[in-house]
Amino acid sequence: MNYTDIASKTEAELIELLKEKKIGLFTLKAKQKTMQLTNTNELRVAKKDIARIQTVLTAVRSK
Repeated sequence: MNYTDIASKTEAELIELLKEKKIGLFTLKAKQKTMQLTNTNELRVAKKDIARIQTVLTAVRSK
């Protein structure tokens, strides 16, 4: 997920996307704890996506 893709969304869409990504991260962490996660890189990607969304939300709210 690129910054430019995220930046084109509205604030409501960003909040909804953030909720989805956080639930997805929770699921990935649970899978890791139960040894069901084979590709641990997915955790890193999910965390970076969340950080990008939060950055765009901060920029949108400061305008």
